Amino acid sequence: MVPEAAASTNRKATAPARWLGRNWAIVFLLLELAAFGLLGKNFFSPENLQNILVACLPVLLLAMGETFVIITGGIDLSVGFVMGFATVVCAKFMVLLQAAGLPPWASIPLAALICLAIGLIPGLINGTLVARLKVPPFLATFGLYGIAYGFSEIISKNTPIGGLPPIAGEIGNEYFFYIVPGKTVSFLVKPQNLAMEEMRSMISVLPILVVIFFVFVAIFAFVLRRTRFGQHTYAIGGSMDAAVRAGINVPAHLTWIYIISAFFASLSGVMYVLKYVSGRADAGSARMLDSVVAVVIGGASLYGGTGAVKGTIIGALIIATLETGMVNLLIPSHNRYIAIGAILVIAVLIDQFFPELVGRGE
Repeated sequence: MVPEAAASTNRKATAPARWLGRNWAIVFLLLELAAFGLLGKNFFSPENLQNILVACLPVLLLAMGETFVIITGGIDLSVGFVMGFATVVCAKFMVLLQAAGLPPWASIPLAALICLAIGLIPGLINGTLVARLKVPPFLATFGLYGIAYGFSEIISKNTPIGGLPPIAGEIGNEYFFYIVPGKTVSFLVKPQNLAMEEMRSMISVLPILVVIFFVFVAIFAFVLRRTRFGQHTYAIGGSMDAAVRAGINVPAHLTWIYIISAFFASLSGVMYVLKYVSGRADAGSARMLDSVVAVVIGGASLYGGTGAVKGTIIGALIIATLETGMVNLLIPSHNRYIAIGAILVIAVLIDQFFPELVGRGE
């Protein structure tokens, strides 16, 4: 066989492996859904599928910011406790503004905006340490991890913050549609004066929080893929020296990257407050690992230069499906950490030893 024919045959032989390498997360998600669907009870019910979306949301918001950071070749270990800090700040301001006499329609959005503004400070500090002072991202963000947690405990006095306007929980747990089979469909407002049997049969469709925060995800997905800012993000991750020679202001850009990460951690904190009507310093403590896993599962390389929001969404869905499926099967929650850790190891091994399969070696 001539060399050209041999090369062509080799390319054909490796095509399925290359496809699987680039899409293994999608295959894994489908297998996961199939397994839980077969083993679980009512796993594919509308309620349970929406539970997966809700469980996906905090992981996805943290992972969105982490996506930008990891593409540049860095990592942000502070996102979990920045989220906790945001829940405490948001809840505290809701209580204070309510005590000052502001109505809920004013106090809730104002507290959320104040929280998002203050939540940018940890990102600015991280960005300054990494981009200006050349502190390794691992050390800089790990330092902020402790600082954010400490300030959260001081503000909350080591106890969850309650006493928020009750309507905050209504906003965080409302759906766009309520369907009572054979009787009515209601938009945004639950049907009133229903019999007990009708209440049990009512189907809630499309959580409001999922829609609101997916809008933010869509905006930043566009920024990453379709704007100069996104191009510069990939360029820095591909080669920082080349990015400098190309005229990119790397220190300023990296600072903005860590601010974006803090912004999404703060968004996740606002979501937590609206859903659970509480602020807790440890609200995001278990989510830092999840956010990194979601990004890496989604195809981002820890070496930098690759990654995409659609992959991060798949990674977050894998974690949320695992979480929801284990609850459905009554599997103890500590096994979740074992499973997520194992998935992370698999993803890193694929990236490390088979870069040509995931497209990094091309």
